[in-house]
Amino acid sequence: MSGLSESEAQEFHGIFVTSFISFIVVAIVAHFLAWKWRPWLPGVKGYALLDNASTVASSVLSSLV
Repeated sequence: MSGLSESEAQEFHGIFVTSFISFIVVAIVAHFLAWKWRPWLPGVKGYALLDNASTVASSVLSSLV
């Protein structure tokens, strides 16, 4: 029906499964890093820790230049 032989279909399936698992692993890592950067459910103080983020960013950028 697809025009592929049995061995070609198995090879395609193997590549597809490997690619899908790799994508899922990358997505999980990205979500974990985003959670560590800024949790989706903030604590009692909210995002108060990020109030001085612009000051920190400007000092980091000035040290790089």
